[in-house]
This record gives sequence, structure tokens and C-alpha cells, in this order.
Amino acid sequence: MADHRLPRQHPLRSPLCKLPFSLLILALITSSISNPSGTASAFNLTTITFDQGYSPLFSDFNIDRSPDDKSVRLLLNRHSGSGIISSDYYNYGFFSANIKLPSDYTAGVVVAFYTSNVDMYEKNHDELDFEFLGNIKGKPWRFQTNMYGNGSTSRGREERYRLWFDPSKEFHRYSILWTPVKIIFYVDEVPIREAVRNEAMGGDFPSKPMSMYATIWDASTWATNGGKHKADYKYEPFASEFTDLVLEGCPVDPINQLSATNCTQAAAKLEAADYSVITPDQRRAMSWFREKYMYYTYCYDSYRYPVPPPECVIVPSEKELFKESGRLKEAMKMKFGGHRKHRHGRRSSRRQSGVQQAAM
Repeated sequence: MADHRLPRQHPLRSPLCKLPFSLLILALITSSISNPSGTASAFNLTTITFDQGYSPLFSDFNIDRSPDDKSVRLLLNRHSGSGIISSDYYNYGFFSANIKLPSDYTAGVVVAFYTSNVDMYEKNHDELDFEFLGNIKGKPWRFQTNMYGNGSTSRGREERYRLWFDPSKEFHRYSILWTPVKIIFYVDEVPIREAVRNEAMGGDFPSKPMSMYATIWDASTWATNGGKHKADYKYEPFASEFTDLVLEGCPVDPINQLSATNCTQAAAKLEAADYSVITPDQRRAMSWFREKYMYYTYCYDSYRYPVPPPECVIVPSEKELFKESGRLKEAMKMKFGGHRKHRHGRRSSRRQSGVQQAAM
């Protein structure tokens, strides 16, 4: 069982210690807790089985489904990575899973959970992603989120963070909300990033139907400390587990963009859901996370963007932590133990990487 103790400046008192760590953050930053029983409400989600929503993407032999079909393990070994894809394309949606990452030494191993339509729109694809960047045992896990619209890979909107828990010890929920007006990335019930659409973004806001993907693959050339630490296959197989799968949205034909239901109604349902509104408590939790655990953001990278992209909200308490490169100031790096040199180029396709590896 993972150690869920907060830092010493935040002592736990019963009955809050019964809560998942991420919900404790929400509870402890709240001035009063409305539910004295010690429970906290999570999102109201309907989960599905693998067959109800997903299909193998590549390397079926490295995909291990549970007997009840409610969970799936994706494996990476010296022969291949593996991946799954949603059976449908979605015109907006909420995509979520409880995920446990590979344990022990996982440098060079990338686990990705993301939406994309690169197979349909190779030169102008949309994408929203979580990418977990491998790890050296004993070091904090690092991950990134990104957003592409209409092939805007040259204007990548990546942010990088470390986690406040060990994601290989137990499951945590990672979620992406994508509506016509906003995008929110969640870790458990903590919103870690929000992008609100405005007209100045133009096609940079993802707007074409996308599928949901989950993959594991060897990214030794760049993932962990800029490629300094590579995958070591004496630890194979590397396994990432996915359970409590959620696909909520409007399934569509990606070519004709026709749906069996009314996507206007589906979008309205998404906007009315509890995960579509960031509460004041969640807003404070997001500020806590971003000021304590984010170590790069494109919004403060004035070398790349002398004028911040239109969706950026400049928060003074955040901005003062970062240099003009968008990286943490030297004084702030001490609490992170150093960071890899940031890359700005487009990454190779996760599907391509997995297929290439499978062919080795």
C-alpha cells in the first residue's frame, strides 16, 4: 500500500486519512468540509469493458486482457511495445482510465494516453495527450501534456510536470475533457491544466473527430533525461495496467462526421457534467499543483512565443517561478533535482514507433 502521508506542514487527521491522496488535497485546501463522514465525492462516471469501447492497435501478443474484460495490461519487451484504440471516433468527449504505470527501472519507457486523428488527417491532425516519460527508481515520475490542433505541431503547447505520488504503486485516474469550448486535463479529481477556446486560436483548437489511444513503447532516444537513461530489457516485460475505462461523448463517422445521435445534445451533456466545471476548491488545487510540480510551460517560454498564445492565462505567482525559456529558475530546480533539456520538435508517431519496434 502506498504511503499517502502529506508533507509535514499538512498533518493528517482522522477521518480524512481514509481518502485517496488527490481527494485529500481537495479536502485539505478547503476551508470547511461539507461531508463530516470523511468521504469525498468523485466524478459520476460510467465504466465500460474493453470490448465495449476498444480494439487492439498493434502487437496483440503484448496485450493482456483480464478475464472479466474490465482491465487490460499493455506490455513492452525487447520485441515490441503495444497499444489499443477506441472502436469509435468521437466529436468531443470525456476520456478516462485508472492507470498503474510500470514499476522498478523504467527509463526510456513511455506510456501514453491520448486522443488523436493522425491516421485520418496525417498533415493536419489534432491531439490531446498524457505522456509518462519513464523513470529511474527512487526519482519522482515526470510526465507531460500537450495539445495540437489542425497539425500545429510546430506550435506545440507542451507542459511538463512531476507527480506527487508514485504512479507505479497503485491506480490513479487520468482524464481528458474535450468540449467545443474547453479542454481540461485531470489527475484523479485535481485539474492540472485548462485551455479555454477563443477565436484567436483559430484552427489550433482541436475540432475534428478523434479516437482514444493507450500505448507503451521504447522512447530511449529522448524520454528520460534527454535520452541519457535508456530502456534496460533485463527488467522486461514493462507493464502498464488500465482499468475503469470511460468513453463518454458523441461517436461519429470520421469522414462524413455524421453520428447516430445528436452531437449538439451530447456536447451539452458534457458541459453539464460535474467534470466540466472547475469548482473553487479544485481551482485552488490546480494552483497548488502547477506552482509546486510544473517545471516547464510554453505559456512562459518567451523565446518560442514572444507573445503568449491566446489561450494562455498568465498567473503572476506561477510566472515568477520560471525563466524566459519557460523552465524553472535555477533556485527552484533544487526541489526537482534537475531536468532534462527540453525538446521542441515533433515526436515520432507512437503508433509508428510501436510498429517499427514490432518489426525488429
